[in-house]
Amino acid sequence: MIRITARGNEPIEKLVRRFKKKCEREGLIRDIRRCSYYEKPSERKRREERRSVRRQRMESVLPQR
Repeated sequence: MIRITARGNEPIEKLVRRFKKKCEREGLIRDIRRCSYYEKPSERKRREERRSVRRQRMESVLPQR
């Protein structure tokens, strides 16, 4: 659960901006978008496979530290 507390006389606009940033960092917005429509299991598997291939390709191209 995301909680934001006001700091002194902080304007509401800044409070909302901090809340949005925290939601993005937690992955909440991405999760809501992903769950907003039904995704067939085969589509989910295909998406995860593409993500895995992309990650492996990037690891092979970038030098390890």
